[in-house]
Amino acid sequence: MYAVIETGGKQYKVKEGDVLRVEKLPSEPGEIVEFDTVLLAHDGENVKVGNPVLSGARVTAKVIAQGKARKILVFKYKAKKNYRKRYGHRQPYTEIRIEKIEV
Repeated sequence: MYAVIETGGKQYKVKEGDVLRVEKLPSEPGEIVEFDTVLLAHDGENVKVGNPVLSGARVTAKVIAQGKARKILVFKYKAKKNYRKRYGHRQPYTEIRIEKIEV
């Protein structure tokens, strides 16, 4: 069984037991979070598609860790104007494990 959920403005295809990194959630490690914006669910033979979400469906996940991704460097440059600007950014994330998919 798998489902497609939406969190943080992104969509993820998840199965039970999957570990994935999503946009930062306001939860501590060890807490249980529920995603009720389930867009699609497939149980092996039947596919249920929401319009836009499935009512009554939810995905339960456990927060494993909070962290920051690797640094990306941003460099701005304008030719012949002696303009150069360099800075970095580390995007925060929440690592979760999918526990249960209910449709």
